[in-house]
Amino acid sequence: MAWNRKEIRPGQVVRERVLSAKKPYVSYTRRITRVKTDQRLVTIAFDDGPVDLPASPDKFSGRALTDILLDTLREYGALGTFCMVGDTGENYPDAVGRAGRPRWNGLRFDHYPDINQDERGGVVNNPEIVGRILAEGHQAVNHSYRHIPFGRLPFPYGKRACLGNLEQVMADLARLHGLLEEKHGYTMTMGRPPWYMDRISGGYTSLDAFDQMEYLYLAGSFRGESSQPLESLQAEADAMVMPMGKVLAANPDALCGQIICQRDGYNTVRRTPVVFGLRKQLDLLQRYGYRVVTAQQLVESSPFADVGPGEPGFNKLVWLQKTRAIAYWDNCLRLDAPMTWGELAMLLAPRKEAVHRRIQQIRETGKSQHPHWGAMDWCAEQGILKYAMDPDGPVKSLPMEFFDPIQGYTRRQVYEAFRD
Repeated sequence: MAWNRKEIRPGQVVRERVLSAKKPYVSYTRRITRVKTDQRLVTIAFDDGPVDLPASPDKFSGRALTDILLDTLREYGALGTFCMVGDTGENYPDAVGRAGRPRWNGLRFDHYPDINQDERGGVVNNPEIVGRILAEGHQAVNHSYRHIPFGRLPFPYGKRACLGNLEQVMADLARLHGLLEEKHGYTMTMGRPPWYMDRISGGYTSLDAFDQMEYLYLAGSFRGESSQPLESLQAEADAMVMPMGKVLAANPDALCGQIICQRDGYNTVRRTPVVFGLRKQLDLLQRYGYRVVTAQQLVESSPFADVGPGEPGFNKLVWLQKTRAIAYWDNCLRLDAPMTWGELAMLLAPRKEAVHRRIQQIRETGKSQHPHWGAMDWCAEQGILKYAMDPDGPVKSLPMEFFDPIQGYTRRQVYEAFRD
C-alpha cells in the first residue's frame, strides 16, 4: 500500500522521487517498504528516540516517553523497531522555530526530543532505555548519529544544514553503529536516512552508504500518525487508528507485511499522541489477528516485495539473497524479466569487491558509474565476463562452471540453474 498522501510530511513526495525516479537495479541494499506474505505480520517502526522526557500531556506520573511505549508493547506481546539517533546536542548554534511549523525544533538542525532538551534524547544520553529496548527483544535501526540529512532538503527545509559528502554520511552512520556495538554489544543491520533524504552530493545515494555499512534500508508503507498537529490531542490519537480501521474493515489482510511508521517523540506542537494512540492501534491489530514483529523478523519470514513463500523455488531464493545480490533496490525480484550481464555479475562477484571498486572509480574519475560497474570490473578481471559487455544487455550465454545447463535466460531460470 502506498503512503496515504494526506498524511505525508512536507516535502516527502519530492524526497521519495530521488530514488523512485531511478531505474530499479540489482543491489545489495534493498529498500524494504513491505514484503509479500499471507501471514498477518506487521512491523511498527518508531523514529527519533529514545526519549527520557515525559509524555505531553503527562498522564503517566513522569515516566519517560520511550518507557511508556515499551510498557504498551509488552502488554500486547508486540515487538517494536526503534530507529534511533545518537545525540543532537552537537547541533548548535541554533534557534527555535515556530510551534506547529516543520522547523519547530530548530532552524538549521533537528534537536531531539526538543531544542535545548537534547540531553534527554538519543542513545548517548539514555543507556538504560536502550538496554531495556534490546533486552526485551526489540530492534535498533541506525537513523544516524546527529539526524542531519544526507543531502539538501527541499521546501520547507531548504535552510536546514546537511552533510556534505559520502565520507561525512559514512562517518555519522559508523559513529552510531560503533556506539551500539561498544556500549551495548548490539550490531545493527538496517538503516533509515533522516527525513528519508536519499541524495548525497557527488552522485551518490543512501544506497551507496548502506551498501558499505552492509545494511538493509528500512522504509515504510503506512503512516501510523498524522504528520501535522490537529485541533486536539484526542483528534491526533484518533487519527492514528481510524485509517488503520478503515483499511482493515475493507480488507482484513491489507496490512500483511507492511511497515507502520511512528515517532518516538513530540509532534510540532509538543504533544505525544503516540502514547495514547499506540494502545488503540495494537488493540485493533490484535482483534484482526496480527502479530507485531521487528523489521528483521518480518524480512526473515518473507524477504521480497513481489515473491512470497508460495512461489516455486522460494527457499533457494531466500538462501541466495543471504550472500548474493539478486533483488532490485526496490526489493522486487522480477523473476520473469531477462537477465542482464550486469545482474549476472552482481550474482557472481564478492560483495566487498563490487561495492569498493565502484565507489573507488567514482572517487577517482569524479563521474557517476553504472550501479553494476564494480561487479563487472571484478568479473572481467577474473576472466568470467568481458570488459566490452553491456551491463544492461541481455545474457546470451553463461559461464558453465557456475551453472547447470538451461534453456532461456530469464532471471528465474538463471537463479534456478546457479550452483554455489
